[in-house]
Amino acid sequence: MFFRMLKGWMPRSLFGRSALIVLVPVSVTLMVVTVVFIQRLYEGVTEQMTLALSHEALLILDRVEAAADPAGALEQALEVAAPLDIEIAAGAPGVETRRGIFDLSGRTVVDVVFREIPGVLAVDLVSRDGWARIVIASSKGPVELIVPRGRLSARNPHQFLVLIGVTAILMSLVALIYLRNQVRPVRRLAFAAEAFGKGRVVPYRPSGAAEVRSAGTAFLDMRDRIERQIEQRTLMLSGVSHDLRTPLTRLQLGLSLIEDSEDVEAMRRDLKDMEAMLEAFLAFARGDALEAPERVDPIALARDLVEQMARNLPVLAGPMAGEGSAMLRPQALRRALENLINNGVRYGKEARLSVEVTSEAIVFVVEDSGAGIPEAQRDEVLRPFSRLDEARNQNRGSGVGLGLTIAADIARQHGGRLELGESRDLGGLRAELIIPR
Repeated sequence: MFFRMLKGWMPRSLFGRSALIVLVPVSVTLMVVTVVFIQRLYEGVTEQMTLALSHEALLILDRVEAAADPAGALEQALEVAAPLDIEIAAGAPGVETRRGIFDLSGRTVVDVVFREIPGVLAVDLVSRDGWARIVIASSKGPVELIVPRGRLSARNPHQFLVLIGVTAILMSLVALIYLRNQVRPVRRLAFAAEAFGKGRVVPYRPSGAAEVRSAGTAFLDMRDRIERQIEQRTLMLSGVSHDLRTPLTRLQLGLSLIEDSEDVEAMRRDLKDMEAMLEAFLAFARGDALEAPERVDPIALARDLVEQMARNLPVLAGPMAGEGSAMLRPQALRRALENLINNGVRYGKEARLSVEVTSEAIVFVVEDSGAGIPEAQRDEVLRPFSRLDEARNQNRGSGVGLGLTIAADIARQHGGRLELGESRDLGGLRAELIIPR
């Protein structure tokens, strides 16, 4: 449970996770060093220095107790205190035990003084800057020892903390800059792979560490193989379709010389169907011949397409929301939408085209009033040459089963997808062409 919660807070990017790998050990090490430093220097060293001062204070108190009168006591005590750089005076009333809020070593000083010196009345570390005032009860009255603070604890110990803190920050910044330079080739490779997945070929040269260069070289080899296969497939389909046009033309010419009859009319219909199939094959082949993407307004493209097709077909313009442009292949996109609209008109009474443009995607929606496609068969109709006689009204028209395949192929070229569903308004098929921005 804890690890699942922790996973939700982890960075998603490679740079973020790598930075976390660098910063967490540095931060933990800095915290450990700080704690150890405070315990050993602020507490251990301070305790040793205060303990030594306490022994000197006891020696001074012995001189005070051995004196015959209070005046002589101060003089005799001063003989010992002066060489030890300790000032001595009669105890002043009103002195209280005080230390600064941020005086980390002051607590240790106060504890050791009260523990080692009997009769301590107060330890004042605040009223006189750089000095400690220790008031001790004696038989000759209260005695005040004024000691340099440097005799009790290390001076400017925070400089060490500042030094290691600044050093850790500088080293972390250097590591992050170096890490960013190491992650940049990975980002470039990811960008090139993502662009190729959307049908765009961007310049890319392998760089960075040896592993990244190896992955980049493998990507370039893969991209070249895919491009060659697409080119060979396109040339093959185009060549076959072109070569079949010659015998079809001869057959049409031969039928034109024969007197009209029912058999001749049937053969002409067959030739017309074969010619439509060849056109579909060529369209399928052209789907792989990628045109250069350009910045296009999707709503303007959809409105122009509806206006053009509505002259001959029952095509309606649906809601068109959003604004903005995107890098698209307008001819391929028009061909995909035309196929979806033609399918809708062929199997229904009318078709409707809607567009929604968001910051993340462009969604073209084509709906018809036909019989629709059962959910269990929607994946099958996206395969080439697939025709579901029981799902659609085949009496309304004929096809070769490439319309939806071409549309799905063009969607993949843009890095998107084609989703099929049921139209709530028209009752037929709902085809969504989703293209990420």
